[in-house]
Amino acid sequence: MSVTSGQVVEILRAAGEPTRLRILALLFREELSVLELCTVLGQSQPRVSRHLKLLAEAGLVERFPDGAWVFYRLAAQGGGRALVEGVLALIVPDDAALAVDAERLSRVTAERGAEAAAYFARNATHWDEIRSLHVAEAEVEAAIHDLVGEAPMGLLVDLGAGTGRMLTLLGGLARRSVGLDLSQQMLNIARLNVSEAGLAACELRHGDIFDTGLPADCADLVTVHQVLHYLGDPAAAVAEAARLVAPGGRLLIVDFAPHALENLREQHQHRRLGFSDEEIGRWMSDAGLAMEAATALPPARAGLTVKIWTARRPALADRSAA
Repeated sequence: MSVTSGQVVEILRAAGEPTRLRILALLFREELSVLELCTVLGQSQPRVSRHLKLLAEAGLVERFPDGAWVFYRLAAQGGGRALVEGVLALIVPDDAALAVDAERLSRVTAERGAEAAAYFARNATHWDEIRSLHVAEAEVEAAIHDLVGEAPMGLLVDLGAGTGRMLTLLGGLARRSVGLDLSQQMLNIARLNVSEAGLAACELRHGDIFDTGLPADCADLVTVHQVLHYLGDPAAAVAEAARLVAPGGRLLIVDFAPHALENLREQHQHRRLGFSDEEIGRWMSDAGLAMEAATALPPARAGLTVKIWTARRPALADRSAA
């Protein structure tokens, strides 16, 4: 997207301050809360918030409230994004100031990951029970079945496999299935569940949802079941999941609609309090997928609404026709 010379001046003026440039470099890595930015930068919240306000007014960052928290990320679209990426690319890799920030961010991320890992380890043996507290799992699984259908497929990939529920639910349709998770405790339970389900052609790997190591365009169906709300950069996870989807294949994401249950952050390590259709749809579109359905499953009483989003990568014939 092109911008006018006046807009370039405004963008450079907004970015041309040491702290604001540091903020842009941090948000280039992942979306962050205001508190996390304050921790990394070693500055007060009012000062950081002032810098963020200027960057947002210049269209360089996006602000989005999430319950009682506020997150920021680089603007997904517009000429400002391209200009920021170009400026950051000019900075030497060993720049001292940005290296210090990167190290501090890695510590923040490591602490966040350690807390999540400890939580998963404590709760691995009754993980499905915890999930059932939010909405009837049988209703969710029936909706997933309806959306996926009964047609056989080649490869099923489940990212953040947990106890292997998506693999046991859908693995019978696939000639081969692969599940990835960072929690060894979860994988141990998944292996038992997969074995009991008689899924011989199912492989469970210790793997990162942001860097799966799987080839592009390899899977007929990729599932991401109740994972995104734990992640520091859910958009990057959606992009990696979409990268795996073969032409004509589909991506299925299950998570929560936006809600205000703040206790889930402290008690259950949720980082994001749900996602909107617009947000998920934009991430899928940016990754080259076409949204097919956004199914809402509200609880019988007050609580969390589960959403199921599906998107398809156009088949090669569709691309050539277009």
